[in-house]
Amino acid sequence: QVQLVESGGGSVQAGGSLRLSCAASAYTYNSACMAWFRQVPGKEREGVAYAYTGLSWTFYADSVKGRFTISQDNAKNMLYLQMNSLKPEDTAMYYCAAARGVSWIGCSHDRTGNTYNSWGQGTQVTVSS
Repeated sequence: QVQLVESGGGSVQAGGSLRLSCAASAYTYNSACMAWFRQVPGKEREGVAYAYTGLSWTFYADSVKGRFTISQDNAKNMLYLQMNSLKPEDTAMYYCAAARGVSWIGCSHDRTGNTYNSWGQGTQVTVSS
């Protein structure tokens, strides 16, 4: 069973918006710390937004604060990332990840995702000038 599947990536002009979706299995979703990470080849993977399912806790990286919003649909086991005011520097492969049972303080401070054990295949986001 595929645990995480991202969708919604694509190409957009700078200043535009895009919404990413992550479909999770119930096992992966329940009582899990979930997050969106992004990575550009040759650069370190970075967390951009974090959430704890069922508790509505969120945390954002400074680089996306005020522009990105992470949200949940617990009935559908879905995680979303609404991206507004996109910049060319937001161009990256975006990954949905989960760390089931991990404490909030731990998973929300994991900037590189090493404690996350479930990953989606990624969806490419390209922002042009």
